Amino acid sequence: MDIISVLDKITSKENLESIKKNVSELYADIENHPKKIISYDLNGDGQSIKKELLLKELKQILDTRTIERTKYYINRLLKSLSVQKAGKINDLNLNRWKEYEDILTDSLWIFDKRDTSGMHKAGYWGNFIPQIPNQLLRRYSKKGEWVLDPFLGSGTTLIECKRLGRNGVGVELNPGVAKSADSIIEKEKNPFKITTKVITGNSRTFDHKSELKKLKTETFQFAIMHPPYWDIIKFSNNKDDLSNAKSVQDFLKMFGEVVNNFFPVLSKGRYCAVVIGDKYVSGEWIPLGFYVMQEMMKTGFKLKSTIIKNFDQTTAKRNQKELWRYRALAGGFYIFKHEYIFLFQK
Repeated sequence: MDIISVLDKITSKENLESIKKNVSELYADIENHPKKIISYDLNGDGQSIKKELLLKELKQILDTRTIERTKYYINRLLKSLSVQKAGKINDLNLNRWKEYEDILTDSLWIFDKRDTSGMHKAGYWGNFIPQIPNQLLRRYSKKGEWVLDPFLGSGTTLIECKRLGRNGVGVELNPGVAKSADSIIEKEKNPFKITTKVITGNSRTFDHKSELKKLKTETFQFAIMHPPYWDIIKFSNNKDDLSNAKSVQDFLKMFGEVVNNFFPVLSKGRYCAVVIGDKYVSGEWIPLGFYVMQEMMKTGFKLKSTIIKNFDQTTAKRNQKELWRYRALAGGFYIFKHEYIFLFQK
């Protein structure tokens, strides 16, 4: 369908009634089109747009009352169809920003259930839901760029890297977990032919520069961290494991060393996200998330956003819902139903 030529011809007219008539005819053609995606040609290249979105744009044009406003909307539609306005840190076409309805821009994230498609599984204790790296990678990285996950776990971030066309490096302290993650990531399809690498190592001391040199690149363009929430879950017996920190001060010191270690190899102006929750101990709420936020800023990161994400209850808590409600009423506290996603810029 030659949408651009049709719109070009319409804009050359000076009679509002005639313009509306032609737009109405185009609307009817699009509405009767059998496919949900409308293909069109742009300088010999095949392009496409969602039928639903195109109809909304045409409806807005039909609802205008003046020829100036009508032509303004037609020209805006033409621009969205023919001009790519790329973001500085992502592949989003900002001239077609309305298409990205599934990309979140609010600071409250509510997910009904986790994505379990492909190799995404919920078996690893404490892994985050795939929608988090999916959202962040699409907003803060481009295809072909390099992403670092210093707390790889079961490999959720690198699975999303494969799906979205980002190269990914994940560092995991536990050899058994790293081996399992590598196996899982390997099974995920790789349509963009990118590189993912799982490294068994300590993110506090790992030589990122040497690894990047091997990969023939100099820096990462995005980093995402989902560290242990101190000792809520014991991930290993390793003394270098943050979940074995003896105190919150020790935990923060170890976490700070991880951040200081990769800070030099993150490109200037690029972003890092931290997914973290708080902790409740002996009748006292420990604001672990905000302590971690402060550690990030000590390193030199600038806080850009604080996102609240709804927290899926553990199976144990789900099965003891009434008991936890009683404990909250009796103990004067509130049950955890959220965690934080802090977004920082270097």
